[in-house]
Amino acid sequence: MENSNKTLKHTMARFLVLLLILLTAPQARAQDTLTAIAHQNGAPAALSFNELQSVLLGEKQRWSNGTKVVIALIKTNNTLGATICKVVFEMKPDELNKHWLALVFQGKASAPYFFNSVAELEDFISQNPGSIGITNKAVSTPNVRTVTIDRKDTI
Repeated sequence: MENSNKTLKHTMARFLVLLLILLTAPQARAQDTLTAIAHQNGAPAALSFNELQSVLLGEKQRWSNGTKVVIALIKTNNTLGATICKVVFEMKPDELNKHWLALVFQGKASAPYFFNSVAELEDFISQNPGSIGITNKAVSTPNVRTVTIDRKDTI
């Protein structure tokens, strides 16, 4: 009887841990949802993921309408910035920083603007035609729109 109670308690504990993992997993995934945003003027309304990467890596200097590309990113030393590095750039934060240092040092591109918060990033994009960035929430700033990536609103 004692072994039966121990087994039941052990099974219940395992079940509760599994239930906790299952209940928190969707929240973790929802926080990693990323959205490309841009100023109303300049950037196209839709891009492929490869085009987005190319733009954000400094390989494309002008939009098809001639507007200069202005890159706005969250600083890589915070959680959102690190997530963007992993998902969008497929790099670690220090690798992305080295990539940009090399491009700027060689005179191949203008450095991105880096921000501490999504609010700062959105504010910058709203004031700079041709600017593009990545965020983790719906757009709420005038002059800023979501850029569809591979026909989806999220990356």
